[in-house]
Amino acid sequence: MPRTIKQFPFTPILGWSASRYDLFSICRRRYFFHYYAKYDKENTVRRLNRFKGLVTLPLETGSIVHEVIEALLGRLRSTAEAIDRPRFLAYADQAIARSLTDKTFEEVAYGLLPEVSAADLQPKVHACLENLLGSDRFRWLVEEAAPASGEWIIDPPGYGETRLDDLKIYVKVDVLFPLGDLIHILDWKTGKADPAKHRKQLVGYATWASTHFDIPPERVRPTLAYLHPAYEEVHESVDAADLEAFAVLIRAETHEMYEYCRDIEQNIPLDKDAFPMVDDERVCAQCAFRGICYPAQYPVNL
Repeated sequence: MPRTIKQFPFTPILGWSASRYDLFSICRRRYFFHYYAKYDKENTVRRLNRFKGLVTLPLETGSIVHEVIEALLGRLRSTAEAIDRPRFLAYADQAIARSLTDKTFEEVAYGLLPEVSAADLQPKVHACLENLLGSDRFRWLVEEAAPASGEWIIDPPGYGETRLDDLKIYVKVDVLFPLGDLIHILDWKTGKADPAKHRKQLVGYATWASTHFDIPPERVRPTLAYLHPAYEEVHESVDAADLEAFAVLIRAETHEMYEYCRDIEQNIPLDKDAFPMVDDERVCAQCAFRGICYPAQYPVNL
């Protein structure tokens, strides 16, 4: 089983990703701020990047859990000794402490909380990790997958760039386990299940693996692993017809985003005015950039 991931020459043209298209669908102005800050004539890149860099408690919980699981998988590669749970959770607490030092939380910047402390992150982070350790999947990792751990690919470098026909797309994989003739892909989830997105995500992972390793999609086993409130998995079989349907969908979504480019090949956007603000206060109230669009309504301390 090949262990190298294909590399692609740089091209400036935009690449589809699930997160990019979701942002595009939610609010065009937010999409502009996120991806085209240097083209904004009213706000500096530095200012927009401060807003873009805000993290929320739920998202940072996910980031910390991913970081700790990555370290856990690295440990499984080198030893089969039982996990010292207190020490393991203490390692997670160190990751939480780094986050509190290094990150700026949206809840604090917008005055929703006076501060964020370890107590705001620990319960869910610990619960997610405990749920993983107590799962059948973790037993599978130790007993079945670990002997082939030299073939594991944990948090591949980069942004998951691949190709779908002639389109650039990004599908970021958490971890990949070759086992026998199959490739297992796991995506750790700490938020609520979103059934509407399940199929798209799973087929996306199969597309990524099929492209990079030149294997049929039937040999890929993509799994969404929800860690909270209890451990639960979502997985479906994928075949060539699914990849073809996925390609049609992604091509349509990519061309929607192309329509907002003045120069598609160079990924130069239309003027900001062509990216309207969404007319939904509920959406705005959850947006990191709300302090730019509505400074009087959403004062921010950044």
